[in-house]
Amino acid sequence: MAITAAMVKELRDTTGAGMMDAKKALTETAGNMEEAVDWLRTKGLAKAAKKSGRTAAEGLVAVHVEGGRGVAVEVNSETDFVGKNAEFQEMVGTIATVALGVNDVDALKAADAGGKSVEALVTAKIATIGENMSVRRMDALEGDVVVSYVHNAVVSGMGKIGVLVAMQGGDEALGKQIAMHIAAVNPAALSEADMDASLVEKEKQVQMDIARESGKPEAVIEKMIVGRMKKFVAESTLLNQQFVVNPDLTVGAAASEAGATITGFVRLEVGEGIEKKEEDFAAEVAKVAQG
Repeated sequence: MAITAAMVKELRDTTGAGMMDAKKALTETAGNMEEAVDWLRTKGLAKAAKKSGRTAAEGLVAVHVEGGRGVAVEVNSETDFVGKNAEFQEMVGTIATVALGVNDVDALKAADAGGKSVEALVTAKIATIGENMSVRRMDALEGDVVVSYVHNAVVSGMGKIGVLVAMQGGDEALGKQIAMHIAAVNPAALSEADMDASLVEKEKQVQMDIARESGKPEAVIEKMIVGRMKKFVAESTLLNQQFVVNPDLTVGAAASEAGATITGFVRLEVGEGIEKKEEDFAAEVAKVAQG
């Protein structure tokens, strides 16, 4: 029987399986839709797809450094409990190692991880572990010295917050201190030149509105804004922040004293920017009771 695009679409809509998996299921079952659904379920593919609507905002960030290149990868799960699962941790470690050879998350998902793609590896784990999972983000950094740090690591190189720091000069100890600062303070950018222009403009507008509430003349407000924006930049940029290890120095000055120049950083935190669905337990019970 010829497998049409419409049949593949129907099966995908029913199970949420991938296009190639749906086509293979229909081919294996001679186009029988019910048997194709069962075929996908036996392979764990439909089971994985049915979980794809669940919010995956927990999980782990893994960091890995080799030579002058470091990568940070965020792999999400539905619950914090899975982050403590050794099987999940092993998968995340494998993905982080694979990430050393690619430049973005799409390439990472397609990359080989022991005979199958990273995306296929994750799909298989969804079926065995029983939660929705996803490779959400990755970032890479290169430099003369690249140092990694994981805040509250659950195992070596994995935790809720992963940081990479790249420097010219300096050593591992300095890099670790700076990485710990980044984990704690979460700077928006390396320097003023690296800041998002829209973020700066938004803050400036907010400060203008606040200043106008005082009723002062526009000329006075303009001078007030210069000072406030200077403070905003200092508090938002890594090089200008007070170093948590020595608040008498900025991070940039501390690095300079140690003969180092910070050239870049990466900070990934699990679930950052994901809107978590808040469940109303009472409403959920009432709904079930009503049938």
